[in-house]
Amino acid sequence: MKIRLGVIFGGRSVEHEVSIITAIQAINKIDLIKYEVVPIYISKEGIWYTGRMLLDIDLYSDMDLLKRYAKEVVLVNRDGRFLIQNKKGLFKRVLTEIDMALPIMHGTNGEDGTLQGYLETVGIPYAESNVYASAVGQDKVFMKQIFKENNVNVVKYRWFFDTEYMNDPDKVIRDLEKLDYPMIVKPATLGSSVGIKVVHDELSLKEAITEAIKYDCKILVEEVIKNLKEVNISVLGNYEHQELSVIEEVGTTHELLTYEDKYIGGKKGSKLNSKGMASAKRLIPANISDSLKEDVEKQALKAFRALNSSGVVRIDFLIDTKDNSVYVNEINSIPGSLSFYLWEKTNKNYTELLEDIINLGIVNYKNKKSKTNTFTNNILEGFNGLKGAKGIKK
Repeated sequence: MKIRLGVIFGGRSVEHEVSIITAIQAINKIDLIKYEVVPIYISKEGIWYTGRMLLDIDLYSDMDLLKRYAKEVVLVNRDGRFLIQNKKGLFKRVLTEIDMALPIMHGTNGEDGTLQGYLETVGIPYAESNVYASAVGQDKVFMKQIFKENNVNVVKYRWFFDTEYMNDPDKVIRDLEKLDYPMIVKPATLGSSVGIKVVHDELSLKEAITEAIKYDCKILVEEVIKNLKEVNISVLGNYEHQELSVIEEVGTTHELLTYEDKYIGGKKGSKLNSKGMASAKRLIPANISDSLKEDVEKQALKAFRALNSSGVVRIDFLIDTKDNSVYVNEINSIPGSLSFYLWEKTNKNYTELLEDIINLGIVNYKNKKSKTNTFTNNILEGFNGLKGAKGIKK
């Protein structure tokens, strides 16, 4: 019997379109002999839809058409069965049933642990990182704090809340200027280079902060590596076992890798016509020495373990070519294109990668089910400490 796999994508995120690209790429490579795919699309308004038409990427250029023909649904647990049923109507008709979920969402409200928390509450098995690893992996400040505690190298940084800057901008600027220019300003919980700017002086720093505050209440500012080479590596596994992909070297004509570099690849037209992260300019394998390769791999495994990540992740590195220092920039718990292009160069095709991701989700679910989550005793039995509770209806 096939496993019914709910692939969840879209979401209330600035990376909404990127999620669609990654999801359609993945669905087209899932082994349909083993799996029955149920596409579950979450709109920018947070409404869930299903229907076979969601597999046509051209549909997403006409949202009115999508909303007219796709079914608006909810996911419910009914006696241990995970049902996709109509949201509207007097009778909530069951449309289909799924056995597990594969979240393919980037950024806030999906990759950040929000969706994972909902799936945990429903009780359905799911692939990729759990709530904790996802949440920390999305917040670049939390991430760096945990990395430092686990001896993972990160660049010098400062962070602040938007209200601190609004109340006393001069104080925030004085603290930030303890770092050396140029700096890079980032919204703490976004990805795909959205809202990120490199600054060279106080004026551009203030402009970048104003821009970043549009996207997030928490802002991260880092020193820029001046002799920079950017490399990425993917890690596949869980806390018990990990595999490393080949290392890629990512190129850009800008001061930083932009949204366009990552997802549009310089081509004109709709973002949905791109190949996702596979559009970015890259050199595989990266042109680095064996010692640097070993350092990147060592730091990648330490970062993966520090966050207790699972499934497939991509870890982005910054290398100072002057002294060969290696720094972890960030971890992507649901990377663009699921980093399939790195695994294809590591003798694992996309279908095999997806099989491993799904199997890891099943293993993690079984491991969790083997742990004690509840107790049979009731500490409230005979408890008389609730004063005034006599008026509560029985």
